[in-house]
Amino acid sequence: MASTTDQQHDVVVVVVPLPAQGHLHPALQLSCRLSSANIPVYYVSTTAHVRQAHSRAAGWNPLKTPYLNFIDFPVTFDVPPPNPDASIKFPSQLVPAFKSSMQLRTPVTDLVNKLASISRRVIVVHDFLTSWVVQDVPKIPNTECYCLHTVSAYLMFTYAWEAARPPVPPEAEVVLKQLPSQDGCTSPEVIEFAIKQINVIQDAGNIYSTSRVIDGMYLDLTEKMSISKDFKNWALGPFNPVNLEFDKKETRHYSLEWLDKQPASSVIFVSFGSTTSLSEDEIRELAIGLEASQQRFIWVLRDADKGDIFSGEARKYQLPEGYEKRVSERGLVMRDWAPQLEILGHLSTGGFMSHCGWNSCIESISMGVPIAVWPMHSDQPRNALFITEGLKIGIPVREWERRKEVVPAETVEKVVRTLMASPEGEEMKRKATALKEAVKLAVMEGGVTHKEMESFVAHITR
Repeated sequence: MASTTDQQHDVVVVVVPLPAQGHLHPALQLSCRLSSANIPVYYVSTTAHVRQAHSRAAGWNPLKTPYLNFIDFPVTFDVPPPNPDASIKFPSQLVPAFKSSMQLRTPVTDLVNKLASISRRVIVVHDFLTSWVVQDVPKIPNTECYCLHTVSAYLMFTYAWEAARPPVPPEAEVVLKQLPSQDGCTSPEVIEFAIKQINVIQDAGNIYSTSRVIDGMYLDLTEKMSISKDFKNWALGPFNPVNLEFDKKETRHYSLEWLDKQPASSVIFVSFGSTTSLSEDEIRELAIGLEASQQRFIWVLRDADKGDIFSGEARKYQLPEGYEKRVSERGLVMRDWAPQLEILGHLSTGGFMSHCGWNSCIESISMGVPIAVWPMHSDQPRNALFITEGLKIGIPVREWERRKEVVPAETVEKVVRTLMASPEGEEMKRKATALKEAVKLAVMEGGVTHKEMESFVAHITR
């Protein structure tokens, strides 16, 4: 355990993420921001997942975050491979890692107890899906828990709206009345895991990985439904840098060097995140569609993460014979981890074909890139609806109701051409650019997100 736990502090923060990339990363970015306010922060997870958070960190400089501490606990769990042919795309291979996080209950409680004995206050920020781990914390004097939702306020409001159907503005009603079914989004095993979390929640407030300029209307609606005036909601995202510096790096990723040679806004970035594995049929049709579109592209073709990304070998996808050579003039196929934010922020990138995980959505929004939405599981179908019908900065590749069908190459070709080379695509790009500028202003001093972070820091250090 880090020796800094023996030092006395006024207020300290303990952050407990869920062990999955889409949760580890925003929790780390939030930890960096809180530590920059000279608050000691302890980022706590299993040994494998602290290592994963380190290895994939974007925009994190350990020399600039002296108040950020990492505490890892050795936890063992099964590491099954992803199943690209599963009837439900939810990454069942991650479930053993999710369940392993429950072993952190005692060590996290012991850590908070120790910190509470030498601090005026201990603030625990935990993922919604690690509520079970921190259930003993509220019994400790001088502590408070806040729930980190690595999703939008819009998504969380959809669940409340379905249950109570409160009145909403017309622009929200248009989106809410089209909500896709939850069928096929997840597995019974994960629903059971989530219910365990819900049953023990004892939080003083919620933190959302979003900005009020993106879905402030839904945050306002959520706050109107709150049963307690003491319960607070903060939109502290995006949890990624919004101003990228490209020229100051001594070494640049090969994908960025490739992008340097392409015309502005001419490349579509194709990536389905860390939790989706495509079947051989899906890969073949996508490959043919990208080639037929005659548009430039970067395609990240890799298997979904395992519970421990450092164990074993990943499956190597097979492309049609001679494919990479044929498209080499205008296409780059990557089989390793991609610097997604930097690719999206490059001037040559003009579109994004995405599974619509919320991290990917908000990174695309903050870089001003419109999205061809292709949801696979979890919150992604609703995120896709928000992107296309709420923000109007995207186009669907496939409707959720047809999720069991293989998307034909002709559809891929048509969608890519529409996004990258049509007036409709240009209008989406214009709206995405305007939203990007609003997000940038929001995080600057005096902006709504900057004020929101100041409000949260003042609240927890009061």
